[in-house]
Amino acid sequence: MFTSYARVLGRPGALRFSLTGMFARLPISMVGLGIVLLVEASTGSYGLAGAVSAAYMLANALLAIAQGRLVDRLGQARVLAAASVVFGLALTTLIWSVQAGWPVAATYAAAALAGASLPQIGSCVRARWSHVLDAPADVQTAFALEAVVDEACFILGPILVTVLATAVHPVAGLGSAMVFGTLGGLLFASQRGTEPPPQPHDRHTGPRPPLPWRTLVPLAAVSAMLGVLFGAAEVTTIAFADEQGSRAWAGPLLALWALGSLVAGVVSGAMIWRAGPATRLKWGAFAMAAAMAPLPLVGSVPVMGLVLLVGGAAIAPTMIATMSLTEATMPRSRLTEGMSVVQTGLVAGVAPGATLSGLVVDAVGASTAYLVPLGAGLLAVLSAQTITSGAGRAGS
Repeated sequence: MFTSYARVLGRPGALRFSLTGMFARLPISMVGLGIVLLVEASTGSYGLAGAVSAAYMLANALLAIAQGRLVDRLGQARVLAAASVVFGLALTTLIWSVQAGWPVAATYAAAALAGASLPQIGSCVRARWSHVLDAPADVQTAFALEAVVDEACFILGPILVTVLATAVHPVAGLGSAMVFGTLGGLLFASQRGTEPPPQPHDRHTGPRPPLPWRTLVPLAAVSAMLGVLFGAAEVTTIAFADEQGSRAWAGPLLALWALGSLVAGVVSGAMIWRAGPATRLKWGAFAMAAAMAPLPLVGSVPVMGLVLLVGGAAIAPTMIATMSLTEATMPRSRLTEGMSVVQTGLVAGVAPGATLSGLVVDAVGASTAYLVPLGAGLLAVLSAQTITSGAGRAGS
């Protein structure tokens, strides 16, 4: 099984940029929570903490695509290096403003600047894989590897920032995210040997090739609905464990869900697929929705753990197919931009999903709240059906 992974990681520089990319994108799952822990510890207000965190996430969602466009035009080294430095300075200013009691406007501004400058490492890693690999099957394996890395980041990041902020100092959690993002981004940007060449466009090179919106819009919609599903399922599972008198099991339940995804992602990357990414995406979206269907009916923690473990197996293959289809249909000169659109959709969906499910939990309980991720899954299925089955290269 692992021959495929050994082959892609054996490419010169591949293991180095993939490993660096893992550490550099840990802030994706650390900064929002780190801001909440720091601001609440300093002010005692969860409302203010949530608002500052929201400013960070909103700015990131609005400007991630613009950063992806700059990366394609100017190159990863120049854009990521600059973004990493600005990100580090912005988070340092945010921490200082909170600790020193500066006007809250300064804290909001620093949070927004940090979100706007967060290096888009996930998109750049995948663009780099697409550049160094020739065979579509190898790209599929590399994207599976990065999906597993994403899962690991979303598991380890919140744990790390929480432990540091609560057991060491509130500043330690957010400070560690700043170090990972800044140093990791600079180290990633410094690896020039595997960097895709810039694709500038001016009056000499001609207009930029158009993005394939007929494919990109449904892909972004699928990703947004998956983000809603993830955010809603996480909040609802925590509430479910609490209602069952087993709040301590909330973490293990979510870990089982992630474990199912990790295993499926590893297996998916080692397989040679006859079906193209569009077909795999349609089946993956259907499997994600089907995995949510039994959750409102589950009434015990052990059964919930089993259902989540099995259901998690649909996550990584669906995300791999999504990014594979994006890679296969985007113009080479706008690949990072296209991937940023899809990943932004995923990130932007998490907070609304968590908020909506929380409201349903408060109103009618956790079991009914599982209908929120089910609904999101069904909308993802509908969005996926609008993608032409022949989109993308078969087997990519």
